[in-house]
Amino acid sequence: MKKHISLVILLTFLIAICAGPVWAQYSGIVKGVAKDETGKPIEGATVELLNADNGRKVNLKTNSKGEYYSLGVPLGTYKISLIKDGKVIFFFDNLTVTSQEARVVDFDLAKLRAQQKPVISEEQQKKIEEVQKHNEKVKGLNAQLAEAKQLQTAGNYDQAITILQQAAQAEPTQDVIWANLGEAQRGAKKYPDAIESYQKAIALKPTNGPYHSALADALAKSGQTDKAVAEWATAVQNDPTNAGAYYFNEGAVLTNTGKLDEAIAAFDKALQADPARADAYYWKGVDLMGKATVKGDKMVAPAGTAEAFNKYLQLEPNGKYADPAKQMLASIGATVETSYGKTKTPPKKKP
Repeated sequence: MKKHISLVILLTFLIAICAGPVWAQYSGIVKGVAKDETGKPIEGATVELLNADNGRKVNLKTNSKGEYYSLGVPLGTYKISLIKDGKVIFFFDNLTVTSQEARVVDFDLAKLRAQQKPVISEEQQKKIEEVQKHNEKVKGLNAQLAEAKQLQTAGNYDQAITILQQAAQAEPTQDVIWANLGEAQRGAKKYPDAIESYQKAIALKPTNGPYHSALADALAKSGQTDKAVAEWATAVQNDPTNAGAYYFNEGAVLTNTGKLDEAIAAFDKALQADPARADAYYWKGVDLMGKATVKGDKMVAPAGTAEAFNKYLQLEPNGKYADPAKQMLASIGATVETSYGKTKTPPKKKP
């Protein structure tokens, strides 16, 4: 009987000394300190341990020193959150608890806030990626436009057209591509193609004055003067700052087609918008000369002809039209008014 009791005691002892290591193998220690942004302990906060494997939670409380401690936390992967007044202040994800060493998780908010990266939602990330893709496209587009511009400058219009057509096919909603394609086609004297390209650019950006002006030029060079004049009027409406240039271009086309009265009116509008546009004075004078009459052996020009040429000479005394302007003045018996528009020099005082 005594022998039987001794065996039972021995067995109980063996189980007792084995129980510790078996229990320790399936649990670990979690501890740490919580401090706010000023470095003060966070007392009475909840440290929540959420087991990612089974969803079980362990809630701990911080003491007056901000410390928390738990022995016997089941092994696994956890999301460990610091909660105060029902709000999650900070959390760590995918932290493993092992039996080998204590898992120390400190919530030092001053350091953590400094290291924390902005939280980006999936929607925000998607927008960022879209912007990055757009920027890459813009970068590639600018490279194509620059290459096409170099080719045009060198007179290689067909090569420029090929590059811009490829760009337009890839990015058909970019008005600048169609406008540049129209420019290359206009340089190659492919006016119907240029008209179509400019119209596509305008469809995307209807209020762009330079687009309407370029379309007007292509229309004029294809013999569609009335449509060209209408486009220049639209250009002026949308871009009044450059009205002087648009009216001058209109006047030049009307001059070339023999519509002198309309051309003179266009040059007057150009000068009203930009009084320093010397060429407008010269061509207005030329158109007025076209309306001159001959009486006997004398040429009689309409009123304002001599004034137009003299005004040109005032603005551009050595300009490319200076000699023709002087010859025109001579042909109508007018003199060159060298003092036209000049201020008089005050007389010197006698000593």
